[in-house]
Amino acid sequence: MNPARKRLCMALSVVFLVNIAVILLAQTAQAASYKRGSTGSVVSEIQQRLLDWGYYDGEVDGIYGSRTEAAVTLFQQKNGLTVDGKVGAETLEALGLPTGSVTQDSSSGDLALLARLISAEARGESYEGQVAVGAVVMNRIEHPSFPNTMAGVIYQKGAFSCLDDGQFDQPVADSAYQAARDAMNGVDPSGGAIYYFNPETATNQWIWSRPLLVQIGKHRFCA
Repeated sequence: MNPARKRLCMALSVVFLVNIAVILLAQTAQAASYKRGSTGSVVSEIQQRLLDWGYYDGEVDGIYGSRTEAAVTLFQQKNGLTVDGKVGAETLEALGLPTGSVTQDSSSGDLALLARLISAEARGESYEGQVAVGAVVMNRIEHPSFPNTMAGVIYQKGAFSCLDDGQFDQPVADSAYQAARDAMNGVDPSGGAIYYFNPETATNQWIWSRPLLVQIGKHRFCA
């Protein structure tokens, strides 16, 4: 290969590598924030925080639409943040959410959300009881009577008392993460239950009409 051609090939190689680097940087920048069109459990957590604090009045559905964007924009304006309607690391931190959320995929986001619910609903229960609570969520996702996403099931109005009594916002027990993994992998000590309740604290009489499948610790798991 003559020197001129060799120099041309090297130049083309450099241009190619630069283009690849630019594309990768753009993809990273895009992945590093939640914006209109984003979906998933982290978006649901963003919506829930904004709802709790009076910035958002829409449905917690895990879909980043125009109402979520408007709520984020208002939150940013009121809290001295960069106002762009997107939730990056700065806004996540201001919302009290892990900044690591910007790199989570939907699977890891669902795991964290399920672990938080298990910890809140089954704190003090055996490991089997924790997995069973997670299994109920997974069974609901597959059941036609319930939402078909993790966030949809967990944030469904009135579904879990821990979202109303503050337990959902407490620190997550380490065992809850493994229990969530097992439940997401198909482990089901509940026997296919779609409901559970504590008979000592239950105030809804209707729940007693559900067929009992198994009792684990303080929880009755029902069809």
